[in-house]
Amino acid sequence: MRLHRNLVFAVIDGLIEIFNEGGYADKVIAKQLKRDKRWGSRDRSFVAETTYDIVRWKRLYAAIADVGEPFERKDLWRLFAVWCTLRGIKLPDWPQFEETPTRRIKGKFDEFSNIRKLRESIPDWLDELGEKELGEKWDAEIAALNKQAPVILRVNRLKTNIGELQQKLVEEGHETENLKAYKDALQLQERANVFTTQAFKDGLFEVQDASSQLVAPYLGVEPGMRVIDACAGAGGKALHLAAEMDNKGQLIALDIYANKLKELKRRARRAGAFNIETRAIDSTKVIKKLHNSADRVLLDAPCTGLGVLSRNPDAKWKLKPDFVAKIQETQQTILRDYSRMVKPGGKMVYATCSILPSENQEQVKKFLKSEEGKNFSIEKQQTVLSSESGYDGFYMCLMVKKDEKK
Repeated sequence: MRLHRNLVFAVIDGLIEIFNEGGYADKVIAKQLKRDKRWGSRDRSFVAETTYDIVRWKRLYAAIADVGEPFERKDLWRLFAVWCTLRGIKLPDWPQFEETPTRRIKGKFDEFSNIRKLRESIPDWLDELGEKELGEKWDAEIAALNKQAPVILRVNRLKTNIGELQQKLVEEGHETENLKAYKDALQLQERANVFTTQAFKDGLFEVQDASSQLVAPYLGVEPGMRVIDACAGAGGKALHLAAEMDNKGQLIALDIYANKLKELKRRARRAGAFNIETRAIDSTKVIKKLHNSADRVLLDAPCTGLGVLSRNPDAKWKLKPDFVAKIQETQQTILRDYSRMVKPGGKMVYATCSILPSENQEQVKKFLKSEEGKNFSIEKQQTVLSSESGYDGFYMCLMVKKDEKK
């Protein structure tokens, strides 16, 4: 591989923003990709994937390069030199790479491969937490979460089917593989920016991980029901629910962030999902008005996001131990407050993209012992580990509310 200065400088500039200025990797990379209109898809792919790679392995590379935060510009060049050396890429004769100790880099890599927190490039506290909560499974799980996530599409059945979508994507130069265990999923055989395709612009699919695609069907919705997606965000699962309902019935998408609901409206128009109504939670009245009214409620709760580290590697560095405790309080509040919207005989799914039992099974147990949860019982629950599925880590629990009249 031949390195090009303008691409490498874009990577270094992006890393400065992410590591030293608190920028979010996805937003910083999106900005960097617009630097030069002459860049082709391979150039943009190099910038994005190299930046994500160095973010993912920050601790390991910094230990090998013997540099610490806050990183100076020369330190980031050393991280980049480590990245190149471990991939067998010959370093060009540039001033920034003078006296790079290639042999020592490989030796240190072998040495640090025996220390999990360095090998998997994670903070001490996260390594301790993972081992405490997952035990022997933590080794395989954190290794799986350090692999680059595949690009998975969800076919929009309101507009097309899997076969038709596959054909349209082939015509646009994208081969996909059918994932039999996931009824609406296609996996791209080669990574590509599918948002520029006509098929995407026509609303024929969304980009959504295979594990995430399990959540909406878990709720067991049917056309004509009143369904509430109480933490809808930008609406990935709401759009899936609309398709599961065949656009029939009422789907109320709630969120505390009105700007996210605006994005959901835009996506719903593109997808042809006409049964979605958005409501911002700007006071407690919004929830109270919906008490005992919903056939189904989805609580896709805010969480640490530890199940999606493969697609959000900078979360490892932005997460802090106090946030873990704080988010668990939020999860319990959401369970107790929002569960009141389920009508007697109705059902609710509590879901997170976390792999920690303290955010999942333990939260459900605590809820069932509370005053608000005493009329609920577990119908089924599922933990999806990245090491076992090859996709994101997720948790889902379907609960049913007792109907006193029956």
